[in-house]
Amino acid sequence: MALADLLAARRAAILKRWHQLILETYPPDTARFLDREEDRFLNPVGHTISQEIEVLLTEILRGMDPDKVSRSLDGILRIRAVQEYSPSAAVAPILLLKKAVREELAAEIRQQAIGGELLEFESRVDKLLLLAFDSYMQCRQKIYEIRVNEASKRSTILVDRLNRVLGNQESDADLEDPDSDHVSRGSTR
Repeated sequence: MALADLLAARRAAILKRWHQLILETYPPDTARFLDREEDRFLNPVGHTISQEIEVLLTEILRGMDPDKVSRSLDGILRIRAVQEYSPSAAVAPILLLKKAVREELAAEIRQQAIGGELLEFESRVDKLLLLAFDSYMQCRQKIYEIRVNEASKRSTILVDRLNRVLGNQESDADLEDPDSDHVSRGSTR
C-alpha cells in the first residue's frame, strides 16, 4: 500500500495523535482543558488548533494550497505568538506531525518499502515548517508594532497631561512669533 493511501486510511488516528502531541507542549492543566472543553467559545484555542491541523494535514496530502495553508498556520501561530513562545517552540507543532505519522504508521513503515514516499511527505512537512516560521515572525512583528504604538500613545497622553498640569502649553502663535518671550521648540537661541 502506498504512503498516501496509508495516510488517508489512518488520517483520523494521525490527527488525534498530532493533536495530543501539540497539547503536550502546554502545561498539564492547560492541556487537559484544551483537550476536554469542546465549546469553541469557551475554548477558542483548543478549537482553533483542532480545526487548523485538520486543514493542514488535508493540504499536505492534497498538494498544499498556499492560501489555505497560510490561513491555517496563521490561526495557530497567532495564538502561540501571543503566548510568548520562543520561535522554535512556537513552530514545533508542525514538526510533531512527522512524529505522529511515524508513531501511527510504524508497523507499516517497517513492513513496506515506503521510505522514499515518507521522505517526500516529510519534505512537505519541512516546507510547512518554514512557512510557519515566517508566519510566526509576522505575528510577533505585529505584536511588537502594537506595543510600540500603545507606548507612544501613552507617552503622548502623559506629556499632554503634564503640560496642562504645569501650564507649559505653548500656543501656535508663540511658536511662530520670533519676538515672543517663549523659546520655540528646536530653536537654538
